[in-house]
This record gives sequence, C-alpha cells and structure tokens, in this order.
Amino acid sequence: MKKILLIEDNLDLRENTAEILELASYEVITAENGKVGVTLAMEHKPDLIICDIMMPVLDGYGVLHLLSKNEELSAIPFIFMTAKSERSDFRKGMEMGADDYIAKPFDDIELLNAIEARLKKSDIVRKDFTKDMEGLNCFISDVKGLNILEEISTKEDADTRECRKKEMIYSEGIYPRGIFFLMKGKVKTFKTNDQGKELITELYKEGDFFGYSALFEYNKYTDSAAALEDVKVCLIPKDEFFELMFKNVDVSKKFIHLLSNNLKDKEDQLIKLAYNSVRKRVAEALSTLAKKYKPENEKQFSVSISREDLANLAGTATETTIRTLSDFKEEGLITIEKGSISLLDINALAAMRN
Repeated sequence: MKKILLIEDNLDLRENTAEILELASYEVITAENGKVGVTLAMEHKPDLIICDIMMPVLDGYGVLHLLSKNEELSAIPFIFMTAKSERSDFRKGMEMGADDYIAKPFDDIELLNAIEARLKKSDIVRKDFTKDMEGLNCFISDVKGLNILEEISTKEDADTRECRKKEMIYSEGIYPRGIFFLMKGKVKTFKTNDQGKELITELYKEGDFFGYSALFEYNKYTDSAAALEDVKVCLIPKDEFFELMFKNVDVSKKFIHLLSNNLKDKEDQLIKLAYNSVRKRVAEALSTLAKKYKPENEKQFSVSISREDLANLAGTATETTIRTLSDFKEEGLITIEKGSISLLDINALAAMRN
C-alpha cells in the first residue's frame, strides 16, 4: 500500500481529502502545518507528499525547501495543493522543485489522477535505478534518437520558463529534480568561494543540456546556474529523463559522452588556471566564447558580456581583465563598442603565448 503524507492546515479539507485517499486504498498520514509535516516526512518517508502552500508555522515553500536539502526525502514526488492561481506562485514552486499542482477547488478524479501519474513515474525510476547498478549493458536499445528529449520540451504541459539576465536557474546545495534544456539564450554555471568570488565552470548555448552531473551522482548541485542574457529553459523531470536514459541507447550514449567531455574540460581548466599567465587566460576566455557562440558561417564574432563575467571565466580580477582588454585593443586583436567586444583575430587570441 502506497503511503501519502497530506499537509493541510484546514481541518475540513484535510479530513475530506484524507478520506478520498483512503477510499482509493492509500495509507494516509496527515499534518496540520508545515513543521509537523517535515517531522512526519522524516519519520515515515512517504511515497508521495501533498502540501498546501499558505499555512501557519511553516508554509509549503518552506517544507519543500527543507525536504530538497535532505538526500533521503528530496526524491519524493511533491504536489502543491493551493487556492492561489497566480502564475508567479506556480513558477516559484516549480523553480524550487515541486512536481505538480492541484488548484483548489478540485474534484476527486483530478486529485487521484495526479497522484497516480506521479507514483507511476516514481516507480519506473526506482526500478530502472536498480537495473543501472548492473552497468551500461542493461540499457535497452530503442533507437529513437536524442530528439526525444527535445520533443519533451515542446509538449503543451512542458515545464518551461523564461529567466531574465542574471536570474538564477538553480543554486548550489539543492538536490536536482531533472535536467535543463536551453531553448533560447546563453547560460553560465559557476562556483562561488567563501568570499563570494565566482569562477565560471561552463557556458551553454541554445540546444544544450545542463545540470545533469549532479543528477547522475545522486547528489546536490555543486555549482549554480544563471542566465547570461534573457533565456528560455525547459526542465525535463528526472523520472522522464531516466526512463529515456535506461531505455534508449542513443540518449544514454549522448550523456555518457557529455560527462566524459566535462571531466576532460575541468582537468584542462585547472591546469590553465594554475600555469597560464593572465594575458593567456583572458585570451582563452575570449576564444572560448567564440568557440561556443560564434555562428559557423561568420568570420568575425562579437559578444556582450560583463567584464565581471569575463573575469570569472578567465579566473582573474575584474580590474586585471579590463586592463588586459585595453592591451588587446591597442594590439588590434579586439574592438570595444558600447560594452560589446568584437574579436578581430580569433586565431591570434587562441594561439596567445603564455
């Protein structure tokens, strides 16, 4: 019998909803507020959690935040139940990792269908996790291609959202609930030290996937992601993603390749930060931007990037980056106009001596 934790401060609604769930053969645990709900979640480890948003003591957002930081509880399907219908409230919950919403008032069938769908996907993921432990030979070749993942992002019910420049997409220390597909714009991932200094670890462009490393490691994000410009992203839920990973050889090969490339890139980045001069690091940062974002058929490349972000990509101080850009401008390697940097000689920058 599946176990459901229901967190709702309204006594009548809590009792009525619990009765519906019990009639549907679910074991139901109830909590009158978020604080009690978190305690019961830790004690009983339910198969699914239904939680109201507006509650005393600890609201639904607080419950989800605390559960997302607990390794044992972060993967439990989480459904918000709320009377608030504003899109901003829905968006906030989805950004924090909620799996679904039920808007009050709701009918019995709507509630049970949502629960059944989430539990079914959760069962598939757990089953496939077990098969994955046996190694890559368990992958079942379906040969439908990576475009299946991109097709998920175009579905009517896809979890897509638009983020403004500098807006956070996910933060270090939170458990992932899926992978991101970048539909439009540019994204950076970065790490921050104790003094708040950033180091950009990777750049992404339209058509890229990101945020998958932590998912494969069953661990928290070890970096953060933010928009370099206005972007549109789609969150592919981890249950759908792993279902494809373990049943589609093309998808699995794609992400194995991405992971292996990431490891090599990180090793190269550490060596360059340790041994390359400031001039070479800034030149390589500009070359990296061109390699990632320059259209294939264009000879020249221009990019609008803050000097702080460029410094974080090069692993140096902002002031040093500005002085180095000024030197490159005098040497005829770049031009700067209204904050936009145009690379006049990409090959020379790439071949900059240490």
